[in-house]
Amino acid sequence: MASGGYGDANQKIDYVFKVVLIGDSAVGKSQILSRFARNEFSLDSKATIGVEFQTRTLVIQHKSVKAQIWDTAGQERYRAVTSAYYRGAVGAMLVYDITKRQTFDHIPRWLEELRSHADKNIVIILIGNKCDLESQRAVPTEDAKEFAEKEGLFFLETSALEATNVETAFLTVLTEIFNIVNKKNLVAGEDQSNGNLGSLAGKKIIIPGPAQEIPTKSKMCCKSS
Repeated sequence: MASGGYGDANQKIDYVFKVVLIGDSAVGKSQILSRFARNEFSLDSKATIGVEFQTRTLVIQHKSVKAQIWDTAGQERYRAVTSAYYRGAVGAMLVYDITKRQTFDHIPRWLEELRSHADKNIVIILIGNKCDLESQRAVPTEDAKEFAEKEGLFFLETSALEATNVETAFLTVLTEIFNIVNKKNLVAGEDQSNGNLGSLAGKKIIIPGPAQEIPTKSKMCCKSS
């Protein structure tokens, strides 16, 4: 199937988008990545040491987009990787575990680090992982949704175990980046704005269903749909 198979041999690539996964250790970043990149899930996943990345090629609006997804250890001792890790990233997934309140409480710190190292126009999605463990939930969906709206982030709850919303989360980020890049290309001809993406925020992507509302960014004055 053309729209996002796992093999990408001999395919012409139109875009390569680097997306970084950040968040505390053991929230499931590597599981989200392996579910997206290889459609795999391993119950005995080992802690990530340092940095690794995987790729997957998808088709977005008839263009071939290679997603290069970087995964890092959430432990403090690997913090030295930061600036190189974020360099060139156009998307970021901030991941917490819905069963561990502390991992959500650390999100503002991860967001601050991201914003101090990454491009200011990076597309960010907040991910509440392990939504299959509803009985152990420690972070209400409303808390995360409120935080995401306040910070202008996309937001979804996922389960890497059950493959819930993992694909949707990546597609949300990649489609938003794609829209921004395309608008930037269109505008570049008319007005040399030095690649300022601030005025080029992509279209709001609406995904129906509970816990899947994507906030409008407050600085965007788009007409209500």
